Amino acid sequence: MSKRYEVAVVVGSLRKESLNRRLAHALIAHAPSNLSLEIVEIRDLPFYNEDLERENPVPRAWTTVRSKIAASDGVLFVTPEYNRSVPAVLKNAVDVLSRPFRAGALANMPAAVVSTSPGALGGFGANQHLRQSLACLNVAVMPTPEVYLSGVAGLFDETGKLKEGNAADLLRTFLQQFEEWVSRLS
Repeated sequence: MSKRYEVAVVVGSLRKESLNRRLAHALIAHAPSNLSLEIVEIRDLPFYNEDLERENPVPRAWTTVRSKIAASDGVLFVTPEYNRSVPAVLKNAVDVLSRPFRAGALANMPAAVVSTSPGALGGFGANQHLRQSLACLNVAVMPTPEVYLSGVAGLFDETGKLKEGNAADLLRTFLQQFEEWVSRLS
């Protein structure tokens, strides 16, 4: 029997009806049986400020998220694109998770990025910007397949479920590759 891997899913959008949150739920539903994906909420993280690292205790929201990520076998980032980059809330989460420097919860963690956009580029800028930030933290971001989903609003039916088709097939292939990536690096 193969090992079951626990994967933290970090969604870079705070909206309740976020298409990225819908996509995260679709990824959870389509995950291979030995991948257990769970959304780790980042909405309550105070902005990173090194002064807060010196307080005793550090903000509880930081320790909670850091613990959940550190206990995971991998991290899957699902992000929209804001102004050719990631939303501030996601960048803040990466900053919080990067500390303590060189020993943060993300260090040596297998990860992958899925980006979305209602437009034609599928969040390419956000995807690449996040990969750049993660590279300097020694996060092992899966190189391929890269996933940039354009026209994301049209991928869901009226109930919010992912429609079958090319996108669903791509995500299944992506998740199989991610399972292999996590298995190899965990």
